[in-house]
Amino acid sequence: MIFVINDICIGLKMIKSHSITVKDGTTIYYKDWGSGQPIVFSHGWPLSADDWDAQMLFFLKHGYRVIAHDRRGHGRSSQTADGHDMDHYADDLAALTAHLDLWDVIHVGHSTGGGEVVHYLARYGEAKVAKVAILSAVPPLMLKTSTNPGGLPKEVFDGLQAQLAANRSQFYYEMAAGPFYGYNRPGAKPVQAVIWNWWRQGMMGGAKAHYDGIVAFSQTDFTEDLKKITAPVLVMHGDDDQIVPYADSAPLSAKLLRHSILKTYQGFPHGMPTTEANTINTDLLAFFKGTAGAAA
Repeated sequence: MIFVINDICIGLKMIKSHSITVKDGTTIYYKDWGSGQPIVFSHGWPLSADDWDAQMLFFLKHGYRVIAHDRRGHGRSSQTADGHDMDHYADDLAALTAHLDLWDVIHVGHSTGGGEVVHYLARYGEAKVAKVAILSAVPPLMLKTSTNPGGLPKEVFDGLQAQLAANRSQFYYEMAAGPFYGYNRPGAKPVQAVIWNWWRQGMMGGAKAHYDGIVAFSQTDFTEDLKKITAPVLVMHGDDDQIVPYADSAPLSAKLLRHSILKTYQGFPHGMPTTEANTINTDLLAFFKGTAGAAA
């Protein structure tokens, strides 16, 4: 292994980490590995680009260029006090893709990142986009309203903010050790390293960004955004997701999208890109190569 100022040379491939400064002065950290068709990964709350390790290594080996950024206020990006909403998230993603001059892009978003990708596509168009995958994603709307009766009551999200403000460290540990990966289910076998890695990523970010982010992921209505998207979209969701309940998310998004494939995974948790990486990576690769089957 040869270290060259933030770059690691592995074989003939160059792995790089960089940052850009967007128009409001916020610094966005990102990783950019390999060459080939680009895949841009958008992570979930309150994590970082590191949550995509299993996917980035896999797709790098399969000849793709893999890129992932830390959302503003998360990971190694600026802990700015403001801008923690879907408009800014989408704008930052647009700034990154423009900076790297990316074309024929595959966008992949998990959880809040799925909302970020959907809003980005609706806000900036699809001229540079090839395909999209959203995993355990928050669209169309998590919040219970008169028009979304299957959503979660606002009190649920108020409670998340209260726990974060009271003891963020303990809250994050309990989230990772419990519902995020389904480790609270009977017979589950928690992996302590996975729990601590989730906690590590969460604690790297800013409390203000994470506090405001709860409102962003829960109260943003992506219904009209989904209707605008014409690119093919793979919608992937576990039916035992305790963070973004299945019935009021994936099937509704798939119906609103013009060209979608819905893949439902029996018993998979919210954090399935980590706990079920082999299955998720295989199905993503099939979709990217155009061999994915019909809705499952």
